Amino acid sequence: MSSNVGNGDRPIGPVIGYTDADLGALCQIVADFEDVEVRAAREEVARVRVLARAGQLARKQAMSQAARVRAHDMALRSIALELGAASRVSDRSMQRQINDAIQLVEDYPTLLAARESAAITRQHVSLVVEAGTPLPADVRSEFDRLATERCLTDSANRVRAAVMILAERMHPRTPQERHREAREGRAVRIRPLSDGMSEVCAPVPTVIAVGIDDRLTQMGRAVIDSRPSADTTEAGPDVQGNVFTGDTRTMDQIRADLFAQLLLAGSPIVDPAAGDGPGPLGAIRAKVQVVVPALALAGTETAGPADLVGHSPIDPETARELAAGATWWERLVTHPVSGSVLAADGYARPAALDRWLRARDRHCRTLGCRIPAIRCEVDHNDEYARGGKTEHGNLCHFCQRHHSMKQFTAWQVQQLEGGILQFTSPAGRIYTDHPPPVSVHFTPDDPGGPAPF
Repeated sequence: MSSNVGNGDRPIGPVIGYTDADLGALCQIVADFEDVEVRAAREEVARVRVLARAGQLARKQAMSQAARVRAHDMALRSIALELGAASRVSDRSMQRQINDAIQLVEDYPTLLAARESAAITRQHVSLVVEAGTPLPADVRSEFDRLATERCLTDSANRVRAAVMILAERMHPRTPQERHREAREGRAVRIRPLSDGMSEVCAPVPTVIAVGIDDRLTQMGRAVIDSRPSADTTEAGPDVQGNVFTGDTRTMDQIRADLFAQLLLAGSPIVDPAAGDGPGPLGAIRAKVQVVVPALALAGTETAGPADLVGHSPIDPETARELAAGATWWERLVTHPVSGSVLAADGYARPAALDRWLRARDRHCRTLGCRIPAIRCEVDHNDEYARGGKTEHGNLCHFCQRHHSMKQFTAWQVQQLEGGILQFTSPAGRIYTDHPPPVSVHFTPDDPGGPAPF
């Protein structure tokens, strides 16, 4: 019996061998994959060209209008909503896709042609656009040609450095000048995650970012160093109350807690963020819109999640802490069985009609939009100036973006029974939007008993 294992049990031949049939199957799989990749690349570029045509149509519409404020933006918003409604994508996302498509078609024709033939990957395209975006328009055409040539030689990760260096060399302005301009883009953005968490993003100068990282690390080490040793754990916290024996947080957890505490309270708190009081939550003073089941307000253990409107579900305990510390909040009490609205009240005592509308709409009613109602404007679906009544059957919430779009574009909105909105697009398509259902339901122990509130 022969063996393909030599001295030291090291394989002499391939560990995995192929029969003729398996080798034939593999060759067919590779050929099929290449075919799929080519077709996918063509479809991808075809989609880009369609979106670019949509953006160019918006530009044409704006140019044909008399000089009006934000004419191009309104035309683009309208078309973005049209395409978004047809594909179940928010108009904001669709508008970004249209802008990206216009940039590709008009600024990177060589790159797009290479992608259309599947000679390069989507990662190559993203790399070149990322590197070329800071370049002025008069050198971008040459960059498109040279960067595409470089991309044809290797994978995206291998040509990244070369493409970035090429862009750096072709830029007519010094790095110092560009840094000063980039600093103008400083901002803070919140990206909702799952399980009641969010990510705080803030583009800042690199030296500031490194300084923040270093300070959080130093403070985190100080927190860990201040933990009592094994022979002092019996003594409990020190006289300052700053050391807790139960603190088992990791360095990453401590750094994240310090980050939140410094921003919210202005000073770090050594104790854990949870388990010893409200922690950072106690420093929050916010205007919030929370949908809370009646049983959750009572502190029932079986209460389900509350809804921080426009963001993500939050646990009942967090919702109660936010409500206790907020200077203004909007409470929506729901039936424990059906989930239907029982009552809505605001501690700041807004107008009863506004409270009712916030309870029904909860967010902007435009297709795909989730801006909370407390940040929206109330719209007369039938214009007040044309006889529209100020009543719940003619009112709904639109965010500022979509409220102005309704006023300045050909989109039409009609409110039907039950708060259902019927949108008619400029292309004549009809879409409906229903008031958001209350997603939290409970089954009472005694269906015939009194209400638990």
